[in-house]
Amino acid sequence: MKEIIAIIRRHKVPETKDAFRDAGFPGLTIQSVEGRGRQRGIGGWIYEIDPGFNQYAAEKYYADPGMKFIPKRMLTIIADDNDVQKIVDIIIEKNQTDHVGDGKIFVCPIENVYRVRTGAEGPEILHKP
Repeated sequence: MKEIIAIIRRHKVPETKDAFRDAGFPGLTIQSVEGRGRQRGIGGWIYEIDPGFNQYAAEKYYADPGMKFIPKRMLTIIADDNDVQKIVDIIIEKNQTDHVGDGKIFVCPIENVYRVRTGAEGPEILHKP
């Protein structure tokens, strides 16, 4: 089993959720997060809507060298090992704009999973109610 963590643009969440559902991956956790990467927060919230605005914003509005954080969404999915590449491909397909700030995907090993309600354990509980 693997945990797939994706940090993506906020406005890309609806189409990403729909793609997961359509591909048979309905289980998903979404969190609101803030962060910054190589762009150092330049562009702020407007950059999320129009990445091409970044150069103008950097020159006009974001001359302050202080650290800025951009709101993003963090998606977490637990999946069987053989589903990881399909899920990663969906995330990339639905979120790639070829601009800085498209996000990151992390794939981490999961040792075990437990269902709180019944105490059942193991990867099979991901597929059974």
